[in-house]
Amino acid sequence: MTRVGAAVVLVAVVAAIVGPWLVPFDPATQELALRLTGPSAAHWFGLDELGRDILARVLSGARVSLAVALVVVGISVTVGIAVGAIAGYCGGWIDEGVGRVMDILLAFPDLLLAIALVAALGPGLANVVLALSLIGWVGYARVVRAQALHTRELEFVEAARALGATTPRILLRHVIPATLPAVVVQATLGMGGVILAEASLSFLGLGVQPPTPSWGAMLNDGRGHLLDAPHLTIVPGLGIALLVLGFNFLGDGLRDRMDPTTRRGISGWLSRKRPATAPLRGAARQS
Repeated sequence: MTRVGAAVVLVAVVAAIVGPWLVPFDPATQELALRLTGPSAAHWFGLDELGRDILARVLSGARVSLAVALVVVGISVTVGIAVGAIAGYCGGWIDEGVGRVMDILLAFPDLLLAIALVAALGPGLANVVLALSLIGWVGYARVVRAQALHTRELEFVEAARALGATTPRILLRHVIPATLPAVVVQATLGMGGVILAEASLSFLGLGVQPPTPSWGAMLNDGRGHLLDAPHLTIVPGLGIALLVLGFNFLGDGLRDRMDPTTRRGISGWLSRKRPATAPLRGAARQS
C-alpha cells in the first residue's frame, strides 16, 4: 500500500505540473453549444454546464489543491515545530500556556472553525490558507512537544547541557532533529486532510473563487446534474478520493517504516522462530 500511495501521489504531482500544458483546451474556454456533453474522443472527461473541458479543469484544480496543501503544511510544520519544541523542552509556565492554547483550539471541530474563520475573513485562496494554517499547527505542536519531553531527558542532551550548550543550540542540534521522523509522517497524513478541507470550503463557496478551477467548486457546480450529467461530479470526486487515499497510504507506510518498535518486533519474532526450526533441520540432516 505504501507503493500504491507513492505512485498515486507521484502521478498526481506530475499531472498537476505538466498536465495543463499537454491538454489542448483552456479550463476557462466555454462552448455553450456542447454543454453537458459526455466523455468523447475530443473531450475525455466531457464538458460541464458552461461547455468547459473537465479534464483541463481537473488538472488545473489539482494544482490548486496541491499548492494549498504544500503551503498550509509548510506553515503548520514550521510553527508547530517551533512552538512544540520550545514548550516541551522548557516546560513550566511556557508549556502550561501553550497547552491551554492548544486545548482551546482543539475544543472546536477543525472544519467548523475553518468555516468560521474564512467567513469572518472573506472567501478567497489566501484566507483559506491562513485559516487552515491557524488550525493546522496544533497537531504538529502536540507531536513535537511529546517528543521533546522525552528527548530532553536523554543522556546526550544532558551532556550537551553540561558542556554549556545554549538552549537554542540544543533545540536546533538535538531536540528538533529527533522529532523529524514523527513530523514527516504527520505532514504526509496532513496533506490529505488539507486537500479535503480545501475542497470542502470551495464546495461551500468559501474557497477558491471562479473562474479559477477547484475540485470542491466543481462538485458544487455538478450536484444539480447528478442524473443527466453525472460525469460532472464523478471525475472531481474521484480525484479528491484518490489523492487523499494516496497520501494516507503513503503516511501509513512511512509510519510503519520509521517506527522502531515495529522493526524490533519483527526482528524479535524472527529470532524466536529460528531456535525452533534449527533443531528440526539438524535432526533432518542426521536422519
